[in-house]
Parts: sequence; C-alpha cells; structure tokens
Amino acid sequence: SSGINAEWPLRPGDDKKKAQDLKKSQKDELNLLFRPTQQIAGSGADPKSVLCAFFVQGTCQKGNKCKFSHDLTLANKSAKRSLYTDGEGEEGAKKEGMNDWDQSKLEEVINERHGEKNQRQTSSQVCKHFLKAVEKNIYGWFWDCPNGDKCLYKHALPPGFILKRDDVKEDKKDELTLEQLIDIQRKKLGPNTTKVTFETFTVWKTKKIKEKKDKLIEATKKKK
Repeated sequence: SSGINAEWPLRPGDDKKKAQDLKKSQKDELNLLFRPTQQIAGSGADPKSVLCAFFVQGTCQKGNKCKFSHDLTLANKSAKRSLYTDGEGEEGAKKEGMNDWDQSKLEEVINERHGEKNQRQTSSQVCKHFLKAVEKNIYGWFWDCPNGDKCLYKHALPPGFILKRDDVKEDKKDELTLEQLIDIQRKKLGPNTTKVTFETFTVWKTKKIKEKKDKLIEATKKKK
C-alpha cells in the first residue's frame, strides 16, 4: 500500500447532502430528547382546538384519527390571543367575547372581521352558526365558523336585528312609573279634576263618612 487515500472522489452535491443528513440527525435527537410522553386537553377544552405536540415534531402516527388538531395556524391564533391579552389579565381576556359589547361595537367587529368577505358572497343567506354564536353571546374576535373559510353564507347581522341586551334597555326606557300612569289617567278625565294628595284625600274621606252617617240616620227615621 502506498498510503494514498482510496475514498471515492466527492461528487457535486455530496457536501450539501451530508449537511442535510447531519441536520436531520440533530433534529431527530432533539425530538427524542424532548418528545412529549402524553398530551391531555384542558378541562372542558375541545381537543381539536389544541395543536398536537407530536404532529409539531413530525412524530404523530395517527393522521386524521388524531383527536388533537394538525392545523399549524392554531399556533398563530394562540400567539395573537396572547398579544391581545398580555398585561391586561382577565380584563384583556374579556375583550375577546361580546359579553360587554353593545350593538354598535358588535357591528364594528363584524364589519372588521367579515366585511370584505361578505361583499364577495353571492348568497344573501346568513350563516346559522354565526347567528347562533351571536344569540348565545359566544361570538368574538377569535370565534371561527365551523364551516371554516369555505363557508358559503354571510357572517352579518340580518336586517332589523337588535342585540337582546339593547332591546331590554329600550323596553326599560319606555316603562312608566306608577305616578306617571296615574297622572296620564287623571288627565284623561278632563281639566276640571282635583289632583289627589293626602290633604284632598282626607277631605274626600271625611265627606264620604258624613254622607254615610246621614243616610243611616235618614233610614232609621223612616223605619220609625
């Protein structure tokens, strides 16, 4: 042997392939080191709203049968939600939903979220899932239609829609007090009436008692 290296000469691209193999090997080692042993959805949470930790690492073997989501956009939505609530605690979280919204705020959010898409919709029918979410007060900035982005119906309030809370406020605004109702009925009797006060009521009652006594005396005299 002359001591000359007898390795096969490197071909173009071999260095790149070695680098890719090394990167893959390192990734596999990290996945093995930090792989989740078990994933559990929080109490009351929909598993499909939770990103599968195994899928993120490329190790989930369940495919469509996996109870957790394989939608990588969930991570972006979660990040958006965190940015929206950071530093505000529970007060920030409340802003996600419509619990404290009035009609004007609800319409503003709907227009911002769905206005552009609604203009492109050919159907004039309102999505039943959207209406249900609004009626049950579960609509909000992060509400997603079960039909997804392919929903064929509009996400808009139907003509004449009034938020129930505002409807109640209007009803209360129209309510009259007992004193107002009595005053209205009194005015219907005409101008020649006496307003009932404690003094006028006392005078009227004394008069009625006297009239009753006088009638009783008159009836007694007739019997004699």
